[in-house]
Amino acid sequence: MTLSGQSILVTGATGAIGRAICHALVTEGARVVIHYGRNRDAAQALLAALDGRGWCLPADLSDPTAPQALWDRSVAAGGRLTGLVNNAGIRSEVAVDAPMDEWQQVWAREMRVNFLSAVDLSKLAIRHFRDNGGGRILNMASRAGQRGYASNAMAYGASKAALINLTKSIAQSHGHEGVTAVALAPGWVRTDMAEAYVARHGEAAALAGIPIGRMAAPEEIGELVAFAFRPSQASLNGAVLDINGGSYLR
Repeated sequence: MTLSGQSILVTGATGAIGRAICHALVTEGARVVIHYGRNRDAAQALLAALDGRGWCLPADLSDPTAPQALWDRSVAAGGRLTGLVNNAGIRSEVAVDAPMDEWQQVWAREMRVNFLSAVDLSKLAIRHFRDNGGGRILNMASRAGQRGYASNAMAYGASKAALINLTKSIAQSHGHEGVTAVALAPGWVRTDMAEAYVARHGEAAALAGIPIGRMAAPEEIGELVAFAFRPSQASLNGAVLDINGGSYLR
């Protein structure tokens, strides 16, 4: 039970990766705040599967006021929080030939959900952690944030690149206060998002450039998140952990 005594907020917890993260954290002894957007039933089912070791809280992270409310309610539920997993994310598409208003709307929403909500939650976490003996932030970035992305989904890649920079900035600026940060950069993971891509473009397109010839399983992500939260892994501060099967970063 390497995470015994920890209470960790996981955003986007009802998706495949979020569920795997929560299972891995609880298996190692933590309690989790299960954030969900609209699917209360899925959140409650996850909590039941975790034997009630946590709390379920809703928040629409496209709303700029939501991070503060979510954090306040998380602290009220769990008391001292020791960790934050910024896992919530969306992937939208918009063509460069789209009307400017449509282009701006997609970019604004993508950055708000994927990046700015994480920025706000990280601000709140930093203040809470440094007043309560430290803590760790884990940001779910992406291979797309390191090597760029397709034209119609540039907003997604840009938001993930920003998360990597945020992670390194927190690591450099607040490590001495006991506040550490790590980013994970998965390639394709077997999720609904991946299945939607496969349905449109085929399995071969998704697996192209992955030397091991398969996508990561959500459970692989969960295991690595739990490892990164071990108190013994403080020296991971600022690291970006690639989980991409050896995909080329180019």
